[in-house]
Amino acid sequence: MESIKGWLTTIDGELLAMFGTKLGIALIILIVGRWLAKGVLAFITRTMNKRQVDSLLTDFVTRILSVALLLVVVLTAVAYVGIDITPLMVLLGGSALAIGLALQSSLSNFASGMMLVAFRPFTKGHYVEAGGVGGTVTKVSMFNTELVTPDNRHITVPNSAITSATITNYSAHDTRRIDMVIGVHYNDDLKLARDTITGVLSAHPKVLTEPEPQILVLDLADSSVNIAARPWVESGDYWVVRSELLEQIKVALEAAGCSIPYPQRDFHLHQIVEKADD
Repeated sequence: MESIKGWLTTIDGELLAMFGTKLGIALIILIVGRWLAKGVLAFITRTMNKRQVDSLLTDFVTRILSVALLLVVVLTAVAYVGIDITPLMVLLGGSALAIGLALQSSLSNFASGMMLVAFRPFTKGHYVEAGGVGGTVTKVSMFNTELVTPDNRHITVPNSAITSATITNYSAHDTRRIDMVIGVHYNDDLKLARDTITGVLSAHPKVLTEPEPQILVLDLADSSVNIAARPWVESGDYWVVRSELLEQIKVALEAAGCSIPYPQRDFHLHQIVEKADD
């Protein structure tokens, strides 16, 4: 019995030592694997940046690769210890199926994120209206898109809500046209009004000469003659220039003797006088 006990103790010690060695090597695999994965991700990021790949696409790809590489490193370490990873892979597959059925909306958001990255209707820094909200795009993740509104609110929109609706990108092009409608009185000189508006547009330093601004009579409305003023500006100057032009046009028209009428109606009252009976 003593001999058998000693033999068992020896075997256990050897097995423990062997397992401890494998466990230590597996830990080294985890550390080195994570270091190599970070190096691979850094290399891919540098390569994509050098080739001027869209920043949203770069972020999206690196996020997916980081998860995939980490999973490979963990499975490699587990397999080296001697644990059969086949049941683990089956378990992961079954879990993925169950999770996929339970999280269909999340998978829809993920697929929509892939579409946003692939087709790129917008990129980081663009001002868009999407998913029922408007703001500047800061990040497109696997499931959500993050926007910042002009009043500095942070909005997170599910990707599926963006791809399932209309996307309006106000920053897609370098220039934008400002559409303004200015009403003048019917008694005003239309040529004088048009020349005055043209002078204001020509004097503004941020109004582009190409394409040439358009000044045209748009409508004979109920209370005014509406003149359309359509200058072109850089996209980033749109709101500032629009505000300045509206103010300057009003001041210039009043100085020229033109007026911007209020909506008004004329009522004519007819009095009916009944003759008294004799």
